[in-house]
Amino acid sequence: MVPKGAPMAVRRQRRTQQERSADTSERLLNATIDLLHDRGLYRMSTSEIAEIAGLSRGALTHHFSSKEEIIVEAVGYMLRKVTAGLHEMAEGIRFSGSSTDEIVEYLWRMMNDRLFYVTMEYLPEARHNPEFREKIVPVVKEFHEGLNAVWAELAAQAGVSVDQVLVLMNATMCMFRGMISQTTVKDDPAYFQELLQFWKGQVRREFNAVVASSPAMRRAARN
Repeated sequence: MVPKGAPMAVRRQRRTQQERSADTSERLLNATIDLLHDRGLYRMSTSEIAEIAGLSRGALTHHFSSKEEIIVEAVGYMLRKVTAGLHEMAEGIRFSGSSTDEIVEYLWRMMNDRLFYVTMEYLPEARHNPEFREKIVPVVKEFHEGLNAVWAELAAQAGVSVDQVLVLMNATMCMFRGMISQTTVKDDPAYFQELLQFWKGQVRREFNAVVASSPAMRRAARN
């Protein structure tokens, strides 16, 4: 118990057991993501995760029973943070609007910021490990719901059906996966920036065509 006369700085340093546990888990999850990205799923161990996190292996096993469990939790942790960002963007579209160029740029930064490479580490495991797949699929589903929310807000703002723009979203994500995978063996930022600008133009034209063909736009044209 902190004495009544103790300075405020000392009082703030005292945290609950729940806060300390949450901090430990977060450090372990961040360390796992770092190792997934930097070394790959099969080149990392729980001992290394604990070391990177600055914790003992006992602290890790207290929170996570196996390497598979901490990887599932770490991927979920990362995807939930990315999903939260997607929902924030959807809110921004709702209140202030965003162009397709801004959305494409955001998705490119999101995928290029380690997300794609971490994804490429767990996808092969999900393919060959049914138990792992069962655990990871609900988390990935949340992420895709976040993506859908961004495009749903854009569709609502333009007055078109969300189904009409989902193909654009899926094509964009597939395009980016291919581009980022190529960065592994092609260090040429100008090349990828040129592709990104090209794709922005494609999405812009396709989206404008969808809007122009919508029933609301046709009614407006008749009036």
